[in-house]
Amino acid sequence: MLETNKVWGADVVPFVSPAITAQIVSEDWQREAYYGMRQSIFAEEQRLFTGSDVDEHDVHATAIVALSHMAGMVDDVVGVVRIYPAEPGTWFGGRLGVTARYRARRVVGTALICAAVSTAHAWGCKRFLATIQLSNVRYFEQHHFASIEPVEVCGHPHHLMQADVEAYPRRAAYARQPVHGDAAAALVRRPRAA
Repeated sequence: MLETNKVWGADVVPFVSPAITAQIVSEDWQREAYYGMRQSIFAEEQRLFTGSDVDEHDVHATAIVALSHMAGMVDDVVGVVRIYPAEPGTWFGGRLGVTARYRARRVVGTALICAAVSTAHAWGCKRFLATIQLSNVRYFEQHHFASIEPVEVCGHPHHLMQADVEAYPRRAAYARQPVHGDAAAALVRRPRAA
């Protein structure tokens, strides 16, 4: 449920943009918001990490953000994810998080997943893996991911999951060609050809 504020005695619900895009971080303010959101979600809210969630993968990871738009202009960072190569042809995605007021808008996570897998696919990924919190496994199954095995991460149950890379177009999500949330949602709903 969204927070409400009292303005002149009436409840005002914060604006939630219907327009979402996801792209590789291209500006300093986006990178700052990316790390700030990760800290807020994974260290403070979920308490998966003590202090910072930054690790050795961040040195070579590609940061991707979901952006809300207002009146056709970028408004705010509302979601984050990172991707990085593990070995030739194998990439990992991780630290996917969405700000609380946008979690009900499932399109934010969808845009991030599509941007992550499509970008890695464009850069030579043949196998895309992610460790997914147990409560989110079904969501990722709806996004062409299959569970490989249960694993424990930071003392919490997760599943190691693999994306059907071919379900995602080879397209790097640069700032001038972001993944649009509605297009990502349509891609996920489309069944894979046999």
